[in-house]
Amino acid sequence: MKTLKVLSIVLFSFLLLSSTSIASQELDPVVKAKYKTIEANLLVGLKSDNDGLRISCAYYLGEMKSEKAVVDLLKILRDDDCYAARIIAALSLIKIDNEQSVYMVKRTSLFNDFEGVRKMSEKFYLSHLLKKYLEQHPEKAADLAYINF
Repeated sequence: MKTLKVLSIVLFSFLLLSSTSIASQELDPVVKAKYKTIEANLLVGLKSDNDGLRISCAYYLGEMKSEKAVVDLLKILRDDDCYAARIIAALSLIKIDNEQSVYMVKRTSLFNDFEGVRKMSEKFYLSHLLKKYLEQHPEKAADLAYINF
């Protein structure tokens, strides 16, 4: 049962990491007008007792690259009882891509209490480093074409 749970979380996290980012696409004008309201509602959802709501809000704040969510996501990453919430918080912090959030995911990959959270945080952090490296050295992308992102 535990193996099935861990496997499903790893698979779910991989699918989330490989998805395209909403923030990189041109947003619809209606969504742009309501961005602050959407972000505020998602921030409220991060404080919910409902694990599913908290996880989905964390995910979408990462997709939106919400700088306002960093502190709440850091708290979830450090203190949340839900294993999946910690993993999604790490993913969202990597997607937000500010110095503080990336550093905390790096530290989580080394020192978190849960082995699965440590491993997923390490994968998120290493994929972030690889992405940055390839942005700086696009000629190396052909050498790494065999890696399945």
